Amino acid sequence: MIIVDTALKEREKAGKPVRVGIIGAGFMGRGTVLTIERSVPGMKVAALYNRTIKRAEQGFEQAGITDYKNVTDQGGLDDTIHSGGYVITDNPMLLCRSEEIDVIIEATGEIDFGAEVTIEAINHNKHVVLMNAELDATVGPLLKTMADEKGVIITNADGDQPGVLMNLYRFVDTIGYQPVLAGNIKGLQDPYRTPDTQKEFARKHKQKPRMVTSFADGTKISMEMAVVANATGFGCKTRGMYGPQCGHVKEALGLFSEEEMMDGGMVDYILGAEPGPGVFIIAYNDNPIQQGYARYLKMGDGPFYVFYVPYHLPHLEVPLTAARVVLFEDAAIAPAGPPICDVITLAKKDLKAGETLDGIGGFTSYGTLENSDIARKQNLLPMGLSENCVLERDIQRDQPITFDDVKLPDGRISDQLWNKQRIKFS
Repeated sequence: MIIVDTALKEREKAGKPVRVGIIGAGFMGRGTVLTIERSVPGMKVAALYNRTIKRAEQGFEQAGITDYKNVTDQGGLDDTIHSGGYVITDNPMLLCRSEEIDVIIEATGEIDFGAEVTIEAINHNKHVVLMNAELDATVGPLLKTMADEKGVIITNADGDQPGVLMNLYRFVDTIGYQPVLAGNIKGLQDPYRTPDTQKEFARKHKQKPRMVTSFADGTKISMEMAVVANATGFGCKTRGMYGPQCGHVKEALGLFSEEEMMDGGMVDYILGAEPGPGVFIIAYNDNPIQQGYARYLKMGDGPFYVFYVPYHLPHLEVPLTAARVVLFEDAAIAPAGPPICDVITLAKKDLKAGETLDGIGGFTSYGTLENSDIARKQNLLPMGLSENCVLERDIQRDQPITFDDVKLPDGRISDQLWNKQRIKFS
């Protein structure tokens, strides 16, 4: 952050702001516009896409910008940005193709659509910041290889749990402690929550019921921890992770097996812990002299130690990710190689042959974490590909759903990417 804010101030002085294109003017997209335009020097939201153009207008206007231009063609977008103006559009590909934009922030949470715009941006030599753990957890490793081939960065975002965790991981590793567990702090986990049970919470917080359902039923945390697993190489030690109850994050030391943590590292979470919501790392250091310093600093007796961040601030921190990739070619968090963990699909209730799965945050299924080698061996259906799949046999509640159990929809790019990823890393 110290390096990034200084570099941004230099861009401000030089009159050369980092030009950002944002895909999606939902709750987080609009918040990101507000943060950049009201708080971040040396950066500008040059263009904002939304399918419903009124949302894009709202995104700029709540940030105090009223002199935006609604454009529908590439020349209009490029000319407006080049002359220092602001653009709204209902054509996302204009942002991806524009030479006047330095970095794309994908903030839709949609998998098929997110994949299309991400690939278009990469093919036009654009860095991409994903506020889209669902896409990253499903085909992130393949998208990373595509970005590498083009010499651009693809990364998940600072501020959301995966980015905060990776920043903490890098810090802990740099000071000489070996990370052995990357953890999330969760307030609620109930796989049977539905948009009906979450309707009032969603209304109160101006969110979509399906989105908050994915938070409550465990799908979202599974997506986030798959992103972390794929970046760190840490697996999960049991399907769905352990997720023990915890009073304070410092008590996490006694809740996980030291043997499992030391066996290649692990991803997991704790429930109900203070201070939350946030993330934590359990790290190992058996140097007796350092252990003396740690006792003096009230870190405990060791050799395992807890490091934690008690908050996550997605729309406030994602501009830092955009700056990191443009100014330093540094990803906040990205897959390190083959998939380590997948998010598989389980039935939320007893399901009948002929029913259509309604995807993330719906009524029919929920996602949970599994190691990729097991998911491949058992032919398990990724939660990110589950929407609109038609069941070909009955499935009992909590039973995993396999590719053999469903008929996939026709023509989805996400299925094509999944197959390419499976073949590439087989």
